[in-house]
Formats: sequence, C-alpha cells, structure tokens
Amino acid sequence: MRKLGLVLTALALAGCEPLPQQEVTQRPPMQVSDPGPKLSPSAARSAFNAAQSRIEPVAERVCRERTRGSNCDFLISIDTSQGNIANAYQSRDSRGRPIIRFTTALVNDARNTDELAFVMGHEAAHHILGHLDRQAQSATAGALLGGIAASIAGIDPETLTDVGAGLGGRVYSKSHELEADSLGAEIAITAGYDPVKGLGFFQRLPDPGDRFLGSHPANADRIAVVRRKAAQMGRSF
Repeated sequence: MRKLGLVLTALALAGCEPLPQQEVTQRPPMQVSDPGPKLSPSAARSAFNAAQSRIEPVAERVCRERTRGSNCDFLISIDTSQGNIANAYQSRDSRGRPIIRFTTALVNDARNTDELAFVMGHEAAHHILGHLDRQAQSATAGALLGGIAASIAGIDPETLTDVGAGLGGRVYSKSHELEADSLGAEIAITAGYDPVKGLGFFQRLPDPGDRFLGSHPANADRIAVVRRKAAQMGRSF
C-alpha cells in the first residue's frame, strides 16, 4: 500500500505545471464592489445580447492575432437545456468552430453586464490559449504514466490508468483558469467593460482555496490576476 501511495504522489507531481510566480504572490482582500441585485430575466437577456455584440468581435480579433490556423468564428449563445444549472462552457463543433454557451440559470444570475462580458471573455480565452488541446494532452500523458505506475506497483493497470488520466486532466486546470482570467480581462477591457466589477460573480461561488489538485484556483488569486491585468492596461476600475 505504501508503494502505491508513493507511486500516486509521483504521478501527481510528474504532471504538475507550477503557476507563474507573479500569479500567486499577491492576495488582495476578497471583496470587490457590490454587484447589486439580480437583473430581471428580460434585463439579463438584454445584457447578454449587449455583451455578446461587443465581446464577440474583440475575441475574434484577438484570436486571429494570437493564433495560427485556429477557427476564430466564435458562436456565443444561451443553452436552455440544462434547467437550473448555472454554468458557462466552451467547446468546438465538428468543423472546429469555437462554441461558448451560457446556461439560462447563469444568465439569470447576472447582476450587471460586466459579469456576463467577463465570463464571455474568459471562455473565449480558453479557446485562444489552446486549453482544450492542452488538457487532452495532459490527460493522455497522465493515463500513460498511470499504466506505467500500475506495472511498478503490481496492481490492476486499468484502474490506475483511469486515475492517471484524471490527475493529468486536472493538474493544469489552475494555471489554465488564471491564464484565461488574464486574457479574458483583457478582452473585456478592450470591449469597454469593467472586469473587476465582473468579478462579483466569483463572490457568489464557494472559494476552492488552494487545495492540492483542486480544479480551480483560489478566488483571491483570480481577483489578483484580473486587477493586475487592468493595471497593466492603464485602467483603474
């Protein structure tokens, strides 16, 4: 059992990508400005449409400037099929077109247009930065390491391969989220929105803290990244 524990520890550390030092040295107070009450459903839909009309062309321009051969024709829409699940996600269709979807519950939870604009910029940034491909690669590498570790520990290789894939797919997610926060803030600012005000969305999420192999960074680190990007762009929100 001790051997297995050592193998799993080595497997986790083998896939870890350290966060850039500047991303974790500052931990400002968690509070940002009061985002205000929820918008009405009709006002939330209008805010979504307004943010989409300004974020989408900026995201497409940044995508063309920073990638080679990527499909930069973003489709940003509302997914009405997921009931009360508040979520936003980025994917690609069969032709490689980047798709950004907000569930109705997330749109209806908005307090202002800046929140919606920042989340749109964040999801677009995942595509621009190639995170889907990098995540898939890390999961594949984790599965391979899991298979090797299984042979060393003398246990069922299929079980540990699954564990390795899970670890491989998660160890990069914190750095991915911080990278997307930074570029997403840049996109939002360029489109005329205040990403610091948009951070009010994070105050309504449970803070994951800094758990080992947690899927998201601590909220304070995310806020620090966005504030730093705003300062770099000469904006003091």
